[in-house]
Amino acid sequence: MKKTTIEIFHILAGLGVAVAITWAAAWSYPLGRDVIWACGAAAMVATLLMGAGPLRRARRLDQATRRTEA
Repeated sequence: MKKTTIEIFHILAGLGVAVAITWAAAWSYPLGRDVIWACGAAAMVATLLMGAGPLRRARRLDQATRRTEA
């Protein structure tokens, strides 16, 4: 479960950073707020998609480790 938890925290950290950067960019340039939030949303979706593979691998490793320990 340890590897899975670490991967989830990495995904959440990436989403947090994406939200913070998007918010700061939209705040600093109000005329482009809609476009900035659309690009930020795309970055957040990409973060989730890129994190899916490592999360699956971590879950498989955690399950294999649990089976060998039992």
